[in-house]
Amino acid sequence: MNGTMRAMVLHAPGQPLREERLPIPRPGPEELLLRVHACAVCRTDLHVVDGELTRPKLPLVPGHEVVATVVDRGEGVMAFPEGTRVGVPWLGWSCGRCRFCVSGRENLCDTARFTGYHLDGGYAEFMVAHERYCFPLPGGFSDVHAAPLMCAGLIGFRSLRLAGDAERLGLYGFGAAAHVLVQVARYQGRRVFAFTRPGDVEGQRFARELGAVWAGGTDTPPPEPLDAAILFAPVGALVPVALAAVDKGGVVVCGGIHMSDIPAFPYALLWGERVVRSVANLTRADALDFLALAPSVPVRTEVRVFPLADANAALTALRTGQVRGAAVLDVDAEG
Repeated sequence: MNGTMRAMVLHAPGQPLREERLPIPRPGPEELLLRVHACAVCRTDLHVVDGELTRPKLPLVPGHEVVATVVDRGEGVMAFPEGTRVGVPWLGWSCGRCRFCVSGRENLCDTARFTGYHLDGGYAEFMVAHERYCFPLPGGFSDVHAAPLMCAGLIGFRSLRLAGDAERLGLYGFGAAAHVLVQVARYQGRRVFAFTRPGDVEGQRFARELGAVWAGGTDTPPPEPLDAAILFAPVGALVPVALAAVDKGGVVVCGGIHMSDIPAFPYALLWGERVVRSVANLTRADALDFLALAPSVPVRTEVRVFPLADANAALTALRTGQVRGAAVLDVDAEG
């Protein structure tokens, strides 16, 4: 396909994205050319744009929560006929040969490449993606409501898996990921305790509407000990807070790709076989399992929609905590 497309482009960290016209990319071997319909705006995008993740491809088209339709296929593509609706996540490629890849842990591949970081992403009308990291999307979700499933949903689902069989689950930071995960956790019979910024009464109300049994500020201890806690807020100071809230044998899962430094804390908070661990990226198995589960819950995403040209406004709204649920770029809105 020839011609040009609209795209929002990052030229240097700390600078606003520029709206530009770029050539429509061509799919290489095992790649799909995708017509983008929607792309959710993730906190990881903020870390890239703000320079906290320090090795992006530049210039770069951000975005890794993509809903798109296949319009062309490169050499060797075995799946996804033209017209198939697919989702594209953060993990965009892995080598398939290293010890991590061959053991089903391609999320830890040393040479992995990430969508909207090493690879141009979904803040554009078209993009290319490797067929192995595109996933068929379930019906019942519009494009803008499906987009948050591709990272907020996936990273929350992986975090929940690593939290084990916790019945009393704390979620620190009630944004896009937590608003999906609370629905999944409730479906699985868990009790969710939601923690927001102190004083965020509306966020706490939102959490209770979605099924949390308790909601309060991060400066308030839960009414009973937790079996596990998942941190979506990228605030290292919350790690000892969460450790103090979990019971013996509990686990604290750090769900973000970037976090501020964790302050020193007394060993007594960790003692009692408590565990602190991180979540890195996702595996294809996570994506397949979560996308099969989401319609059964059923997950309902709440979105604030922006046109593609307003990507900077969407990033600012996310940065300042002005988004309830997830921010999503509706690429079709200006098409």
